Amino acid sequence: MQQRFATIADRDAVEAEKPYEARDTATTLYEFLTRAKDAHGSRPALSFQIFSGPKDKAETLSWSQLHAKVTQAANMLRQMGVQEDDTVAYLLPNSVETSVVLLAGATAGIVNPINPLLEPEQIAAILRETKAKVLVTLKAFPKTDIAEKAAEAVKHAPNVKVVLEIDLNRYLTPPKSWIVPLVRPKVQHKHHADIYGFNREAAKMPGDRLLFEDSKGDRVAAYFHTGGTTGMPKVAQHKYSGMIYNGWLGGRLLFDETDVLICPLPLFHVFAAYPILMSAIASGAHVVFPTPAGYRGDGVFDNFWKLVERWQVTFLITVPTAIAALMQRPVDADISSLKTAISGSAPLPIELYNRFKAATGVEIAEGYGLTEATCLVSCNPVDGMKKVGSVGVPLPYTHVRILRATPDGFVECGTDEIGEICVANPGVFEGSTYTEADKNHDLFAEDRFLRTGDLGRLDQDGYLWITGRAKDLIIRGGHNIDPAEIEDALLSHPAVAFAGAIGQPDSFAGELPCAYVELVAGSSVTVEDLAKHAKHHIHERAAIPKHIEVLDELPKTAVGKIFKPDLRKSAITRVLNETLSEAGLAAHVISVTEDKKRGLVAHIATTGAVDQDALRHKLGEFTVAWDWAK
Repeated sequence: MQQRFATIADRDAVEAEKPYEARDTATTLYEFLTRAKDAHGSRPALSFQIFSGPKDKAETLSWSQLHAKVTQAANMLRQMGVQEDDTVAYLLPNSVETSVVLLAGATAGIVNPINPLLEPEQIAAILRETKAKVLVTLKAFPKTDIAEKAAEAVKHAPNVKVVLEIDLNRYLTPPKSWIVPLVRPKVQHKHHADIYGFNREAAKMPGDRLLFEDSKGDRVAAYFHTGGTTGMPKVAQHKYSGMIYNGWLGGRLLFDETDVLICPLPLFHVFAAYPILMSAIASGAHVVFPTPAGYRGDGVFDNFWKLVERWQVTFLITVPTAIAALMQRPVDADISSLKTAISGSAPLPIELYNRFKAATGVEIAEGYGLTEATCLVSCNPVDGMKKVGSVGVPLPYTHVRILRATPDGFVECGTDEIGEICVANPGVFEGSTYTEADKNHDLFAEDRFLRTGDLGRLDQDGYLWITGRAKDLIIRGGHNIDPAEIEDALLSHPAVAFAGAIGQPDSFAGELPCAYVELVAGSSVTVEDLAKHAKHHIHERAAIPKHIEVLDELPKTAVGKIFKPDLRKSAITRVLNETLSEAGLAAHVISVTEDKKRGLVAHIATTGAVDQDALRHKLGEFTVAWDWAK
């Protein structure tokens, strides 16, 4: 039963009905999906189209069909030796099969989605960390290197015994489907694992019943890695209860079986996997996945509003970087079906909210979640007051506290006082958030509240505001600067589409604020004009960036976040090279890499005779770690 979600009183009314543990929620994911099949059988569950055109071929599964395919796949995995404590990893773009693998992997064993944008050595590290027995990936296909990455990664993950391949060619029509076998890249499978066709093997299994007994209780059923595209990501553990809680929230507060959600976000990320797919299972809503690469797919932004019209979309699932890109295109279709947009993954600038509402007539409800909490924490009420820039109110059965660590323990922050956001809810796996026990040390306040690492405050109305990442703070001579203030100021310039602010190394202050921007397509503006604009709109003098640089495109993660490690590498390279040049030292930075213990490390090469003591002295003025290049 969907309930109006307009005020904190509405949330409190839900909590007052009964404790969450007393609710009749499913115990396992398979039971959860079976309830959806029984309630919504022939209604559409999910749709996928490999191309972005509004009239391109699409495939839709009903809830009964999805249930049958998940049953077949789970039976296949169990017959291949996957038990409840074995891991089924997938390295996939979006497709019908990706949703099936996610659900079937968590039914037969523990599912482990992996970001295909990672490098093979990082993929292999995750496969080893999760002890994956099976990897589901793509069969070699034009214009993607996923199959090649998978083959290389499996060489370095001896625990993987089986590779299951999905061939996207089945989504194509002639003549394209005839051409793919002729131009399919050749992949060297120099590994030990057996290779099978996913769909061919699954089709051999019954789809009307499990050939094994479903889990009897709650258990870890998913491993999701955190982080972007450098470093060795940490792996978070998710239990059935957390997955189902995320779905229950969507089904109770947001969606019903008449809703259509367009979700161009990747299913290796918790946003698409839980608040979207699990909420669809809970509510019977229909989810549309356009193109394997989602927002990154060819033509998705250009065709987006026509896709909303085609599918009669009611909820747009998005992230700020995608909203910025959409605002560079005209609304060229009938989007009257659209009720609202839900944005997450990164803070939403007020300027972007205003542009979107003016162009579409639709409001954006910004929410907040994190991989470590199995996702959802808070959301602006879809039917009520949205405080633009906030991430809304904590959701039912979610307890948010703003705490400050002191030598004597944690101190509760007052209203509007900034501290670390700490969370307890049914999605938080207390004490065992990460697979590596060492990573769980100091992760909980009072042994219960997950320390998110995000800085924020609760206002007098109970709305949560994120003011920055604890680790993303720019610390200038001991003074904390929130990068969001710089980014918001630059984003208010009409020529700026994206902005990322970081601290660049400084020998005196430790860090100085600098900013990188990407312009709206077709726009031009000088760095001098941007500097004047920033100075006028940034109220804190210390936060005015000392360096502004315009890039053709800012680095972004697969879910559209500005990828700040790459910006930091660029800033380190620039500042250290300027310093070495000014000092007359014949050396320069050839690369900056991430070390698990030391953080970002600059690698220095000499270009001639150099006074090494003078170089060590000069670089020692900075806090940046460095090594000689090998």
